[in-house]
Amino acid sequence: MPIIKSAKKRVKTTEKKTAQNRMWKDRLKNAIKDMEKAVEAGNNEAAAEQLKETKKVIDKAVTRNIIHKNNAARKKSRLTKMYNNM
Repeated sequence: MPIIKSAKKRVKTTEKKTAQNRMWKDRLKNAIKDMEKAVEAGNNEAAAEQLKETKKVIDKAVTRNIIHKNNAARKKSRLTKMYNNM
């Protein structure tokens, strides 16, 4: 346990940031899973809408430094390829 006041504050800050990061990662994973389900179902309109929403979540995760921009580009590219091949 931290003794110094600033170290105690950092522990609280880290816990808050960890919770936020976990929330965004879960949101990202769920969006990708929903996209995959829409593609598997073969529903073109639903897949197009889900692709748009998933890309939006990926871009927001990059803005918040949850994932690296190259990682985001790779994810978006794979999802677009998956959509185009359905």
